[in-house]
Amino acid sequence: MTKEEILKFCNDHPASFFATLEGDQPRVRGMALVRADEKGLLYQTADAKDVWKQLVRNPKVEVSFNDLEAGIQVRITGTIEVFEDQALKEEILTMRPFLKPFVDTQGWGPIKVFRITKGTAYVWTRKKNFAPKEFIEI
Repeated sequence: MTKEEILKFCNDHPASFFATLEGDQPRVRGMALVRADEKGLLYQTADAKDVWKQLVRNPKVEVSFNDLEAGIQVRITGTIEVFEDQALKEEILTMRPFLKPFVDTQGWGPIKVFRITKGTAYVWTRKKNFAPKEFIEI
């Protein structure tokens, strides 16, 4: 896959497995991708979440996207970049209306937006199960 095909795959399969470290203990959870584009993979969380605390301590992550029927897995390893963008937070709220009561009571401050940048992707398929790994810059 090319970089563009990988980004499309991530957007087409936004439910991802997201791994961080807490001390020396790996932690993984499902997280929904906001979007993937040439700038990186965009995610949102809240500052009260364990995942946020883990990211603040160690910004290195790995995320996995899967198409089980096709037998394709894309794993991306990278470093997060945190940024404040009110317009983007408002856009995310329209995509995730379940956050509205939280924002109404807590304000926008606890909403955290970050992007995985400086990453490498590895595409696994059943056909190349035992082939040497090839990495693509994301």
